[in-house]
Amino acid sequence: MKRNTLYKSALTFGIAFLSFGCSKIADINVSPNNPSVDAATPQILFPSAVLSAAGRIGGELNILGGVWSQYWTQSNSSAQYRSIDSYNLIRTDLNANYSELFAGSLSDLQLAITQAKAANNNQYYLMCTVMKAVVYETLVDLYDQVPYTEAFKGIENIQPKFDDGYSIYKGLLAEIDAALATNYNGKLVGSAATADLVFGGDMDKWRQFANTLELRMYLRMINAKPAEAQAGYQKLVARKADYLTVNAGVTQYTDATDKRNPFYTYNVFALNSSTNLRASTTLVSYLKTNGDPRIVPYFTSATTTSINQGDFNATPAARPEYSTANTPNQDATDPVFFLTAAESYFLQAEADLRFNGGVNTAALYNEGVNAAFEQVGAVRGNLYPFPTAGTTEQKIEAIIVQKWASLPKTGHTLEGFFEQERTGYPRISPVYSTALAYVPGQWVYSATGVTTGKLFPKRLVFPDVERSRNNNTPAEVPITTPVWWGK
Repeated sequence: MKRNTLYKSALTFGIAFLSFGCSKIADINVSPNNPSVDAATPQILFPSAVLSAAGRIGGELNILGGVWSQYWTQSNSSAQYRSIDSYNLIRTDLNANYSELFAGSLSDLQLAITQAKAANNNQYYLMCTVMKAVVYETLVDLYDQVPYTEAFKGIENIQPKFDDGYSIYKGLLAEIDAALATNYNGKLVGSAATADLVFGGDMDKWRQFANTLELRMYLRMINAKPAEAQAGYQKLVARKADYLTVNAGVTQYTDATDKRNPFYTYNVFALNSSTNLRASTTLVSYLKTNGDPRIVPYFTSATTTSINQGDFNATPAARPEYSTANTPNQDATDPVFFLTAAESYFLQAEADLRFNGGVNTAALYNEGVNAAFEQVGAVRGNLYPFPTAGTTEQKIEAIIVQKWASLPKTGHTLEGFFEQERTGYPRISPVYSTALAYVPGQWVYSATGVTTGKLFPKRLVFPDVERSRNNNTPAEVPITTPVWWGK
């Protein structure tokens, strides 16, 4: 889809949830679906920015994350995502996501932040700052360097410099802290609450979202800046930070024009087919081996058939079972979550283990596993007990693998990819998934992978649209080069 089409869809959807009267629309003398910049208040900008972010993170980037996290793989009977599954992305791939997240979501959020601060609208200041950090974190984790300090200057600077990922993280954390230091208390009401598509104006949840996002960002630093990661956690402890116990995201999608879930829109509705992606043996083998009932909400059937990762060149004669491989369970009304309750508990469990002696790690881990099952309507039973007698590294592995297994239906599958790059979990298998020695759930190198040395992708290349417009775009490096926090 073109950027302006998606942006218009997000704006239309966002304004559809606002409680504007006809007289107010007449007063500003613009179409409610295409407000002018002068009329675009934080209350208008925020929902369109949120939906723009959800449309990209939960749409085409969710496909990327799902394939690279080995939840799904390209069907051998189609060709839609072969470049993703074979790690063969080039500058013209995924262009629109970079452009839309900057020119759509982040641009709107920055304008809304400026307006909210000027009006002492501390609630929207906090909300927009948190969402700005969500989008920027995603971009940094994908590209490593992006414009930050010189971004959004308009014609004053059409070629902003690129900041390094670490500096951007530090800047975002400082921005969140500044927003949290204001008097943002008090639940929003009326149209101000309606425009908050994430929490309906509940500022307690926005504080928890801010704290949980900071915790995620500090843990991302654990390899590159371990002392700062620990200091960040201690800062959160000192301010008695509370964390999310609910999912944070967009849940208002409906099966109507411009209002469908973006993953469903990209992979099913726009293609008039649901069979381009199929269940990956990596995830399916893990679920089947453990008798995990989430295989049904993930793939519709307990007897799911799968395709080995990247094996899209297999012929029907060689792999007849591939023709009936299950597809991801998708619906037009599926939510897109930026951060889930399960992830919140897993983050807390890891931080407690690393920085607090593991006092509450088992309890937090169990809360995370329970929340992961509950979010898809499954019953955990006695599955996945915490390895109380294990080493610290074994406990971290248990936490991260469960986080990975919780993400296929969240709309933010990128998180599984990011966390594997940060921690090395799930482990990389020394053999392909067809081998007798294969351990279910371990990642395998794509059967059609093209990278040198069979290295896994760690980032995206800068899109052609950015390189052609900004001479400050960094030199291209292989997609197998870790980002700044990578292990």
